[in-house]
Amino acid sequence: MSKIEALILGIIQGLTEFLPISSTGHLYLGRNLFGLQEAGLLLDTMLHFGTLIAVLYFYREEFFKIIRNPFDKLSFLLVIGTMPAVVIGLAFKDYFEEISKTGVTIGWEFLITGAFLWFADSIKKGSKKMEDITWKDALFIGSFQAAAIFPAISRSGLTIVAGLFRKLDRETAAYFSFLLSTPAIAGAVFLQTVEVAQVGREDISLSSLFIGILASCFFGYIAVKWMINYLKRHSLRMFAIYVWILGVVILVLQYMGLF
Repeated sequence: MSKIEALILGIIQGLTEFLPISSTGHLYLGRNLFGLQEAGLLLDTMLHFGTLIAVLYFYREEFFKIIRNPFDKLSFLLVIGTMPAVVIGLAFKDYFEEISKTGVTIGWEFLITGAFLWFADSIKKGSKKMEDITWKDALFIGSFQAAAIFPAISRSGLTIVAGLFRKLDRETAAYFSFLLSTPAIAGAVFLQTVEVAQVGREDISLSSLFIGILASCFFGYIAVKWMINYLKRHSLRMFAIYVWILGVVILVLQYMGLF
């Protein structure tokens, strides 16, 4: 893997982890574009580690508060919101890994993501702020996060839509969505690290890994900050149209045997 390929994959991971268009789905496409169908578990882990650093830095004040007071309401909401993904992820781990490797359903998953994003604009605007979020809200949003274990179902897209459905205002829906992503990304990094330790390190240069981490971290931070501001005044339908076009193109290529 060249340094340019690592850079591009890092940019893809950083941007698409927090834009509502599916990072896993885009990484799969990026690997296929470069002929790297098996880019390596170590690279995946490090790219996710980069976005974890980005989101931890963005929410550093919240996490400092959690460290000082680990039993406050925010800690409770993050635990409740993370539970559905943990249960579903562990119960169907092998199944989801197989789907991610083959990419057979990826086109349909992009179409489903687009449907949720388009539907978001028809939800009546809510007014809940962070202090108004209840455990029921967190559990509901977390259940949508669990569905994003499918490779091209956007985690951020579904959790933002779920937040809007629970009457969070648009900015708060995005803010809580990305905050809730932190335990999920951290858990994924931990499990992947354990697996890397078991199977051994792939033949990827340290410089390529470093470039990928920096790119995913830098562009991940930009994506979080930009998306929260974007949702204050704009619709999600632009992203819906994008993933619909992408999904249709993939399905046509699969039908023609070219993908």
